[in-house]
Amino acid sequence: MQVKEWIKNAIKSEENEKYLENGRDFINEDALHKALHENISPSDQEIRRIIAKAKSIKALNIDETAKLLHVNNQNLWNEIFTAALEIKRKVYDNRIVFFAPLYCSNLCVNNCAYCGFRSENKEEKRRILTIPEVKTETRHVLNNGHKRMIMVYGEHPQSDVNYMIETIKAVYSVEEKTPKSGRPTSIRRVNVNAAPLSIGDFKKLKECGIGTYQVFQETYHKETYRKVHPQNTLKGDYNWRLYSLHRAQEAGIDDVAIGALFGLYDWRFEVLGLVAHAANLEKHFGVGPHTVSVPRLTPAIGSQLSTQSKYIVNDNDFKKLVAVLRLALPYPGLIITAREQPAIKREVIKLGCTQTDASTKIGIGAYQECVDNDTKKSEQFTIGDPRSLDDIIKEVAEMGMISSFCTAGYRCGRTGEKIMGMLKHCVEGKFCKLNAVLTYREYLDDYASPETKAIGEKLIEKEIGEIKSQHYFMKNNGKIFNDFMRNYEQIKGGARDIYI
Repeated sequence: MQVKEWIKNAIKSEENEKYLENGRDFINEDALHKALHENISPSDQEIRRIIAKAKSIKALNIDETAKLLHVNNQNLWNEIFTAALEIKRKVYDNRIVFFAPLYCSNLCVNNCAYCGFRSENKEEKRRILTIPEVKTETRHVLNNGHKRMIMVYGEHPQSDVNYMIETIKAVYSVEEKTPKSGRPTSIRRVNVNAAPLSIGDFKKLKECGIGTYQVFQETYHKETYRKVHPQNTLKGDYNWRLYSLHRAQEAGIDDVAIGALFGLYDWRFEVLGLVAHAANLEKHFGVGPHTVSVPRLTPAIGSQLSTQSKYIVNDNDFKKLVAVLRLALPYPGLIITAREQPAIKREVIKLGCTQTDASTKIGIGAYQECVDNDTKKSEQFTIGDPRSLDDIIKEVAEMGMISSFCTAGYRCGRTGEKIMGMLKHCVEGKFCKLNAVLTYREYLDDYASPETKAIGEKLIEKEIGEIKSQHYFMKNNGKIFNDFMRNYEQIKGGARDIYI
């Protein structure tokens, strides 16, 4: 199919119409700016009331979130930071889930001003992975120790939904032996970061066994959106992107993920946009986003905006926006990525983040030991944390947090409305704790360096002690605890992929 014809047929605006209100989308810019303007001087009492509401695992409204964004008292910020971690532990316990991205193609019909993939960037070396190359990349990801993968695609007819399905099936087909124990391993869940699709194409994507579908609005500010996304491109259609997750939900993909690219516009406005997006998804489907991502603008080859935007977010403000999002949206997962430098990543993980990537490579074909192309010229942006998975797992353990590769929720049917209900009632985190220990045991035996294994053994002992001390696990004559310990001993004995 010719590119122009594909572009012409890609957008089906009528699929958005049922979600519009009086012909308008749900991002009411006047209301968001008004909230920022009218809540500029909150009292300490108001802020502490909002913190208490968030700690009861209730989502905040736009005005409450705006008040948090305007806190000037450092002592109050410290209270917000403390509450953010408390909320995360209450909902998700103290685990950090790890995943790896796999970039399959940098062919793209769009021309986004901040992106290395943009169509007019002549410095970018274009490439799309073949199916054998996808399998090779997957083997390298598995050898790093991962069980979760997010697959990333440029928007182009060569990487359409049929290519996505073919590559996802290829990833699921790969089996490797782990380097330490020689046990067979494979990717247990594939999530997808891809351009907006029609409802029909989303249904096809659902059928091939994806976990979460992720697409970021990048910026909720419409004038900025128009400036950075040319109107003659697919991505130039604001509403086609804004309602992509509504269409995905309608198609049966009940785990969807939102995010903003912080640095394109005022970070406070973008936080309110994310809160409004989550609220509208919940309004229509009874469930908000499964995760929220907080990428910051980082340098991209061939993009002046990526380094010269007047809205670049400094580290102090970045910590604030992460903490406020944790309070405003207490139950979705919160993802910090390898865009960030290790030092700030460590700090932000302590502000309520639940997931991160590691051993990350974002060039097309970059996981392979030997690549013919210059991978720096096939990257969408630059990363700040290239460290190995083992290094970061060790660091997380030193922080007292357990690493998790759990995919149980997807495979047990704890998705969408069901998992959100369990998260809101602080039940899902109990399963997170059990399955984190089980998958951590696998990692220690199959991949860990001696240093990581030593600290990991002590952490597992501590976690099992905590599990045994909690009434939830010991009721009914300790049935849940006994089932967990049975699974744990089986994994120590060589069994794999056992979950609760």
